[in-house]
Amino acid sequence: MKIKYYTCDVFTNQRFGGNQLAIFPDATQIPDDLLQSIAKEFNFSETTFVYPSNKLESNSPKGASHAVDSVSVQTRRVRIFTPGNELPFAGHPTIGTAIVLATTGAIKISGDETKIILEEGAGPIPVTIRFTNGAPSFAQLTTAKLPEFSDKVPSPEMLAMMLTVSRNDLDDKRFPVQFVSVGFPFLFVAVKNREVLKRVRANVQVIEELQLKDLFVFAADAEQTDFHFRARMFAPLIGIPEDPATGSACASFAGYLAAKDERKNGTLKWNIEQGFEMGRPSLLYIEADKKNDETTAIRVGGNAVMMMEGEIEI
Repeated sequence: MKIKYYTCDVFTNQRFGGNQLAIFPDATQIPDDLLQSIAKEFNFSETTFVYPSNKLESNSPKGASHAVDSVSVQTRRVRIFTPGNELPFAGHPTIGTAIVLATTGAIKISGDETKIILEEGAGPIPVTIRFTNGAPSFAQLTTAKLPEFSDKVPSPEMLAMMLTVSRNDLDDKRFPVQFVSVGFPFLFVAVKNREVLKRVRANVQVIEELQLKDLFVFAADAEQTDFHFRARMFAPLIGIPEDPATGSACASFAGYLAAKDERKNGTLKWNIEQGFEMGRPSLLYIEADKKNDETTAIRVGGNAVMMMEGEIEI
């Protein structure tokens, strides 16, 4: 039996940029025990497998202010795998899967904007797909969960050792080190500028000692016009030495930034560069809604470019 797949580059509008993704738009005939092996075979940061909707009984994401209706909105169930394990939620697979489903006709298009729901392990994820001249040009997800925080972090000295930089290279006075999660936790560590960020080398031995699965390192020193931060993400313990574009991390980063922002109401927006040090430049657009100094919604958006299509023998 042959099963159709596509690949795309996500969080970019240029071929060979962004983050690679493999998508199986109809995975119903693939045995569950092959999913991890297939993801390892592609060896991309993530591979997604799409199924018919579960028709969730409860359509209000836990901890979030918005509600979704998986009966009236086009809905698909999505499983996400890295080369090493399954994830409950990830941003670039969500964005890429939505754009591929729209591009290939797996979902119906309605005008310049189509809303769908992708049921993931973390909950139902609303996605808005925007179209230009009938082709999908941008997608934006809303996280199923609102940010959760933890200040139980390694010492600055240990962090510097982990990043192979000096203690003075950290920018933890302006940006305190913190764990933030909108599905699973990322450790956020700021360095002073993008030159330091370029020198960062993840010390896998220290990461293993600390059992840190996802490490997001950033600098408030972007290169592109109208961008605010340059970032890198390391996850060697789940098979990703470095990730060129990480939507789930940037979603948590929106929560991190919103909590520290003095503005108490409105929609806050930041643009993030990632993957430049890997030769795969990625551009991510994040938003946080605040009301009475509380974050009420988190969104992440970006583009994707179709790359390949083929079949795998099952």
